[in-house]
Amino acid sequence: VLAEQDSAAAQQYVRQGCPTALRADLWALILNISNQPEDILYYEQLKSNVIQHDLLVDSLIYKDVKLTASNDDYYFVFEDYLYQVLLCFSRDTSVLEHFSYSSATPPKSYIQGKLGMEEYAVFYPPNVNYNSFILSVAPLCFLYHEPSKLYQIFREMYVRFFFRLHSISSHPSGIVSLCLLFETLLQTHLPQLFYHLREIGAQPLRISFKWMVRAFSGYLATDQLLLLWDRILGYNSLEILAVLAAAVFAFRAVNLMEVTSLAAAE
Repeated sequence: VLAEQDSAAAQQYVRQGCPTALRADLWALILNISNQPEDILYYEQLKSNVIQHDLLVDSLIYKDVKLTASNDDYYFVFEDYLYQVLLCFSRDTSVLEHFSYSSATPPKSYIQGKLGMEEYAVFYPPNVNYNSFILSVAPLCFLYHEPSKLYQIFREMYVRFFFRLHSISSHPSGIVSLCLLFETLLQTHLPQLFYHLREIGAQPLRISFKWMVRAFSGYLATDQLLLLWDRILGYNSLEILAVLAAAVFAFRAVNLMEVTSLAAAE
């Protein structure tokens, strides 16, 4: 598949999961990331923008990386990569294009003394939940050690998939549809468990929502997480997140039928 450089064949192949040694190349092929000289130059320009212009959100990024990655057994070694990717991402205006097919709108500010003058408007990154961003970038650090390629892969993963987890829409892969799919699966296949959890005040969605909104990053071991993300790329859909969330409840059904509170269910 790699020798043929066939993106469609690669997408079909990863539905069964990738061999670890081939995952980086297969994902890049599916996402059409080739890391050409012009891509590297674009990344370097973003880095220079980070040096030249301070943004208020920079301090939030530093704080969230410290709180999230620095204390994580898997991700603390990638702290420097995370800073590079997220600071560049916060200045990448090409990411704003996805708002043309999203119901969300980017936060807007104005240069000091130019309030209300549109030509001096500055658009902030598409999401200020940097905790989720960090957990989206960190697993990719295991695959890509070249900052420019790591950045391109993350950006493409974000505009194809992850932004749908952070904005309200009716898209089948949007977070609202995933919540509905999760509850439908649970009510259809495990009605007794669903009713029991409702009765004790442990709404299943309260437990599973944080798994889905982070695409299970931070909840699965990295090798398992990457196998899950193989399927997201393979099927070009986030629906598997809701299916896996329901499957976790099915797997723990016997234990969950015995709990009497939300804390115990958690």
